[in-house]
Amino acid sequence: MDNKKVVDAAKASDRQYGAGYMLIGKNYQTPDLYAKVTGNAKYAEDFRAEGMLFCKLLLSPMPHARVRRIHAHAALAMPGVKAILTADDLPAPADTLTDNGTVIKAAKWGERGLTMEPLYQGEPILAVAAVDELTAAEAIEKIQIDFEPLPFVVDPLDTLRPGGPNPRTDGNVWTRPAATASQGPGAPAVTELKWTKADFEELKHGRLPLGKAPDEWSYGDLDSGFKNAALVLDETFVTPDTSHQTLETRSAMAYWQNGKVYIHTGTQSTAQTLPAIARWLNIDAEKVVFISEYTGGGFGSKITGGVSMIIPALLSKKTNVPVMMRISREEEIFIGRARPGFQGRMKAGFSKEGRITALDMFVICNNGPYDAVGDAPSSGRIVSLLYQPQAMRWRGVTVMTNTPPRSAQSSPGGLQGIVLMEPVIAKAARRLGVDQVAIRRINCPEGKAPFGPLVQGKRQYATSAFLKEALDRGAEQFKWSERVARTPKRMGTKVRGVGVSLSCYVGGTIGFDGLLIIKPDGRITFQSGIGNLGTESVIDVHRAGAEVLGVPWEKCEVVWGNTTKNLPFTCVSGGSQTTHAMTRAAYATAMDAKKKLQEIAAKKLGGKPEQYEVANERVFRKGGGASMTLAQAAKYAIQLGGVYDGHEAPADIHKLTKASVAALAGQGLVAAAKDNYPRDGSTFSYVASFAEIEVDVETGKYYIVDFLASGDVGTVIHPRALGGQMLGRSTLGIGHAIGQKWVFDPHYGQMLSKRFHHSKPPTILDVPVGMQWTALDIPDPETPVGARGVGEPPVAGGCGSILNALSDALGDEIFQRAPVNADTILTSLEAGRPMQHPLMAHI
Repeated sequence: MDNKKVVDAAKASDRQYGAGYMLIGKNYQTPDLYAKVTGNAKYAEDFRAEGMLFCKLLLSPMPHARVRRIHAHAALAMPGVKAILTADDLPAPADTLTDNGTVIKAAKWGERGLTMEPLYQGEPILAVAAVDELTAAEAIEKIQIDFEPLPFVVDPLDTLRPGGPNPRTDGNVWTRPAATASQGPGAPAVTELKWTKADFEELKHGRLPLGKAPDEWSYGDLDSGFKNAALVLDETFVTPDTSHQTLETRSAMAYWQNGKVYIHTGTQSTAQTLPAIARWLNIDAEKVVFISEYTGGGFGSKITGGVSMIIPALLSKKTNVPVMMRISREEEIFIGRARPGFQGRMKAGFSKEGRITALDMFVICNNGPYDAVGDAPSSGRIVSLLYQPQAMRWRGVTVMTNTPPRSAQSSPGGLQGIVLMEPVIAKAARRLGVDQVAIRRINCPEGKAPFGPLVQGKRQYATSAFLKEALDRGAEQFKWSERVARTPKRMGTKVRGVGVSLSCYVGGTIGFDGLLIIKPDGRITFQSGIGNLGTESVIDVHRAGAEVLGVPWEKCEVVWGNTTKNLPFTCVSGGSQTTHAMTRAAYATAMDAKKKLQEIAAKKLGGKPEQYEVANERVFRKGGGASMTLAQAAKYAIQLGGVYDGHEAPADIHKLTKASVAALAGQGLVAAAKDNYPRDGSTFSYVASFAEIEVDVETGKYYIVDFLASGDVGTVIHPRALGGQMLGRSTLGIGHAIGQKWVFDPHYGQMLSKRFHHSKPPTILDVPVGMQWTALDIPDPETPVGARGVGEPPVAGGCGSILNALSDALGDEIFQRAPVNADTILTSLEAGRPMQHPLMAHI
């Protein structure tokens, strides 16, 4: 172990944040930490109930088929088998919620949990409940199913070929009807799209065919941009499909009591999973109790849990006893969601200084068989923001396949788009003789940077961007210039390379609620509807409220994880929106509490509310004079009633928050508020990532020597948690560069990478000892606390910097897809060109 690197990394992480604040920017011990490290934290599988049954799933062995008949008599006759659940027992299809909080109305193409027409190998067909898991598993073995095989496809290009098979009987691509003068775009629909034989001629030359694309936008003069460019590159690249690989699978336990269903499972949003369960079960939300105090990771796969959680709920209703559904790792690979892979082509024009004069971006997104993911359009928006091309056209095709369902995975679309673009930037810098940091700096977004297509004649723009400053700080801390100048790059069979990558993603939303109570003992309770998935934002955001009220953190408590505990309407923890959205809500709520405290003091002590200040657990007259403690103010709030103790709620808060306010009324000073603060622009966070690698050209094995992530993420709320996200999510991206991927047998449509070690996330052995991070701590000007989200922006930088370091060490003609494995390096070095298939999916 390199002790110097450990010391250097520790020094970097000791950077001081939160100047002028009592709590914001300061490290602290979160209240859930002790339970986690001692094993007292209870996850879904830890719950038990008297008489509880266990259920197992019967999965489809075929990639696409129709179930003609189920023969379950032998299974039902077994001692200990209590019930079987099939698709016929499920409620009608329900709405789903995207990573960015958008509701997609139920459609006939949506996933339902169980099916009579499996659309991928591993899709659940039925579930068996029995007295124990062994009995349930033995019952599954006794069930015989008569299948009618149907056409299938695992590679998007195969279904786009003339006469190619369709993954569904009614089509192969997702399309969205164009907007009309009277209304916006219509709901997405499944249709059929086939390209021509002439389109596929490009494939013979290793280039992605550019057939008809249902989705397209552009801005600027593309032709002029290419004509005036000093260099034009036309590159094809493939990104991997990757499982989320959360350490906790989507196990769930459910039971019914007094007409209500109680469900335990992991989620990224306690408050917003409640209505999702109600939709999936077709019952009123008031009849759902959802418990999820701890979740073992989500990364986008558990935005509102998953539809599979209704299986134990329905079996429990059928058997009238609690039912536990424990999901194995192989089952999780099938039903646990994944990032869609891209097949992409980037044609880019550069000035002699490296400025991008034109960009023509074409992507194919492997959607899987169900709901349309937003990765393809997201990729175009993110690339347009991050690299600021002077002219750009984006085209995309979201193609359905008979592979497991996809969903948002950290930086959905952002990672794929950036990973398509970064190798082009790196290659252009070498061709033009421009430094890798310099070429990115000249293309960096600044201030209210525009992005995406024209909307009503104007392009959208960011609230702020200080990526150039983050890039400069990162280059200095990483000693970029020294590493680039180091010679020789090769010693014996070992070659060193350095890489840098830009990255960004959405950093926050607006309009959610906060809720707190100042108790008669002077303590403050913050109600939190955020999911506790390991990021600590469930706790961290409320320190913004405590900061406003000037209350020591040891006098504060956070309530989370159980919808019976009266939680407010909260954003989903996806799209890196939580820190931004919920610090705004916490700030608004604390300001409401402060206003009420000032009014109470004026009523009790005389004078006007504006003559009082709140700090140090007291409400006191400015300039000296009468005062009262927060405890005294809380007691008087109960006497006053009405708006002060929760008997009257603000009109503009969500109905879920109003119900919680009503339930908490009379317990103290109750403050609830909606985030109504203005925001000029869309919120993004940014990261510049740096890596050095060493490759053994004799074996193809390579190691990451050093890594640093430098962030522009607004005000730093909790440095230790921020560092965990910066390096942890960078590591997620690194996995896409060094090994994680799906592999399929295209002839049989069978997944070959079904186990954890087949697509293993990076471990401590795969990352450098002294990984470093830093952050600017420049407040975003369009939010009261200045904080932005950080979960997703580092991901693409982790992947892109490793790929760029590899091409720096080995040259541009070694790989055209990620991840890059040892065999790819060896065979390509020997041949002098990329030896993997340039476009085939899942290899």
